[in-house]
Amino acid sequence: MNRNQSGVALLEALVGILIFSIGILALMGLQAQSIRNTVEAKYRNEAAYLANQIIGHMWVDDRANLASYDTGGGANPKMVAWSDQVANTLPRVVVGGTNSPTIVVAGNQVTVTIFWQLPGTDSVQRQFSVVAQINDSGP
Repeated sequence: MNRNQSGVALLEALVGILIFSIGILALMGLQAQSIRNTVEAKYRNEAAYLANQIIGHMWVDDRANLASYDTGGGANPKMVAWSDQVANTLPRVVVGGTNSPTIVVAGNQVTVTIFWQLPGTDSVQRQFSVVAQINDSGP
């Protein structure tokens, strides 16, 4: 064996280990991002479910009570119970605080907005908003 080429196998093995290690670190990063995206999708799904739930209550309730769902001055017990359910389901929701769920009723148009913050992350506030038209379904 030529003296100039001694240690080439060791160098090749070290380069192979380095490439393998970089690949493993990349896979770990992808897995962490996948888990983060799954958690975020779960909370978005919960927010959509909760918004549709309160809109369903509005549909079956008397249309004369529609204004009582407005968080700007309504005192509907279903809306209050729903706000508590939102606070118990989504992370960092403070009922009555700056990130509490809001319902705005303008005539027959209802806008439901739900806010939350992911646990263990930055202070970026997520929100889900839906607009529904609650029409009178008379004869």
